[in-house]
Amino acid sequence: MRRHLRPCRGPWHVDETYILVNGQWRYLYRAVDGTGQTIDFLLSATRDKRAAKRFFKRALGREHSCNPREVVTDRLKSYPGALREMKQKGELWRFARHRRGRWLNNRVEQDHRRIKRLTRPMLGFRCFWTAKRTLAGIEAMAMLAKGQVRAVPRGDMPAQRAFVQQIFGLAA
Repeated sequence: MRRHLRPCRGPWHVDETYILVNGQWRYLYRAVDGTGQTIDFLLSATRDKRAAKRFFKRALGREHSCNPREVVTDRLKSYPGALREMKQKGELWRFARHRRGRWLNNRVEQDHRRIKRLTRPMLGFRCFWTAKRTLAGIEAMAMLAKGQVRAVPRGDMPAQRAFVQQIFGLAA
């Protein structure tokens, strides 16, 4: 589905949220652009600099994403180190600005609500693989509902149903 997405624009808002997997809290890293479109997501067992770097590398490698001019994060200590290392290696644009703040990241915090609303009644997942696959499906349908898909306008339910049928081979 990713090849059908519109290109992202504006600053990246990056944050992580907690997901219960096999009785333990795991971390779902998520990034949205300035217009609220999902850039990427990653379920990780750890919340450290290596996981943050892995997430940023993965997000930058997507077809619909480009090097951001500004990355907005919360005050997690692993983000500045990961971004600094990526700039030094040339993986991230060296003039990319990093803004940290408690309330600067409300765009992605509000976007977490959709995921939380759907996963809370599930009472967690039994295994990491199941959580990863289920969250990928939830994110794909969220991207479709937000109007991120080029061929499908936002709010056009018949077009969304036809797109799901075409891509996934499922009748919605």
